[in-house]
Amino acid sequence: MEFAELIKTPRVDNVVLHRPFYPAVEGTLCLTGHHLILSSRQDNTEELWLLHSNIDAIDKRFVGPLGTIIIKCKDFRIIQLDIPGMEECLNIASSIEALSTLDSITLMYPFFYRPMFEVVEDGWHSFLPEQEFELYSSATSEWRLSYVNKEFAVCPSYPPIVIVPKPIDDEALRKVATFRHGGRFPVLSYYHKKNGMVIMRSGQPLTGTNGRRCKEDEKLINATLRAGKRGYIIDTRSLNVAQQARAKGGGFEQEAHYPQWRRLHKSIERYPILQESLIKLVEACNDQTHNMDRWLGRLEASNWLTHIKEILTTACLAAQCIDREGASILIHGTEGTDSTLQVTSLAQIILEPRSRTIRGFEALIEREWLQAGHPFQQRCAQSAYCNSKQKWESPVFLLFLDCVWQILRQFPCSFEFNENFLIMLFEHAYASQFGTFLGNNESERCKLKLQQKTMSLWSWVNRPSELSKFTNPLFEANNLVIWPSVAPQSLQLWEGIFLRWNRSSKYLDEAYEEMVNIIEYNKELQAKVNVLRRQLAELETEDGMQESP
Repeated sequence: MEFAELIKTPRVDNVVLHRPFYPAVEGTLCLTGHHLILSSRQDNTEELWLLHSNIDAIDKRFVGPLGTIIIKCKDFRIIQLDIPGMEECLNIASSIEALSTLDSITLMYPFFYRPMFEVVEDGWHSFLPEQEFELYSSATSEWRLSYVNKEFAVCPSYPPIVIVPKPIDDEALRKVATFRHGGRFPVLSYYHKKNGMVIMRSGQPLTGTNGRRCKEDEKLINATLRAGKRGYIIDTRSLNVAQQARAKGGGFEQEAHYPQWRRLHKSIERYPILQESLIKLVEACNDQTHNMDRWLGRLEASNWLTHIKEILTTACLAAQCIDREGASILIHGTEGTDSTLQVTSLAQIILEPRSRTIRGFEALIEREWLQAGHPFQQRCAQSAYCNSKQKWESPVFLLFLDCVWQILRQFPCSFEFNENFLIMLFEHAYASQFGTFLGNNESERCKLKLQQKTMSLWSWVNRPSELSKFTNPLFEANNLVIWPSVAPQSLQLWEGIFLRWNRSSKYLDEAYEEMVNIIEYNKELQAKVNVLRRQLAELETEDGMQESP
């Protein structure tokens, strides 16, 4: 298919662009295969370049011969285009609708994008499972790399290489995979070097109504326990939901078959409910007519902060089991690709200082989201404005980033990255020139040949010129476990995401710049103090030598 077939009117003059915090701009609107571009002949006017894949929905209005298109973006921005001529307006609108809903992944922009920067590091090879395993192998010899999923035959949503207990052979893993939802047998997610406890993750066991069991599964899970130790299974579903799953062939671990494990149920909502919550929240944030009661009522009715609290509470429980109880844990919900990954990731941010650095956090996203099979292509296909009722969309990753922001806000000096880093990841998960978030799992990414045909997001982010934008000036390495408060009073609406198009950030930006200047000035003064101290010490030494007979 040629993009030209979808572009009915490639160019329109005298189009007026309205967008938040900018004066209206008149210019020429151009449609390409992947971008909507508005350029003005006025000096010092910033051009608009908008990826079609960032467009969530469009509305059309007509007043006489003038047509208006309202473009609603996946990053929650709303843009208005006033287009002279009804026919041109209709043509532009239908072209945008067609180009923003392409079925084929290989027609998306990452397959056509060519970087204008020098590629210093190939991001596709920055965080390989073998490298991650090396970090653990120095501390323990109880685990091994398994290549049982080399051809994605055992589990289509797992990577080719996984970390499993050393005593369990690949044949046993194949048997366990038939007992777990989607073939997602328990694998290592995190090893706590302080006490040797681990976090594992998997899909639900397929016990069904007959109480089916799998000896190899029991052996695998027990292989992670130290002598005399108990473990916890954290199920991210309520007990009621887990029991209902048995009627569909799913279920949970029976105490009789897993006597050394205690099961805890922590209810985290699933994707349709989360999507509805996001839609309500964004609607409330965009409504400028609220009085105080109505705003607070709509914020509460969205349940967004309740979901944040549920996820953070479960992550804190997981971290507590590991660090304070000295117990290993297995985490799963139904599929093990959504709430499970939210909890394993956040528990690591609480427990592991490396996960709070830029590269450590990138490694976490690679390991616990991309390689672990979170279906980004399905979950991020639409955002908060889409009219069509889709089944799979859900802001699971955005909720995770929001939880990270809540912890960052409570521990502003413990993270090497800043809020802009989290916002950038949110934007690229939904629409990007890079191939990192394409596909639903490693198997799909292999078939698409993303490593050969697209650029990795990390190749761009990890260049010094970009890293400086994402570095937290307050960062001081903190090697301790950090315990965030999950009290309702401690949780806030993430204004940097949900209100950034509704109010100017000018004064916040100025305050941030002033803070950076103060920190730099403080470093300069500290350096001068150190020089003066050295000079004073040298003078005192000389005086001592002169006084001694």
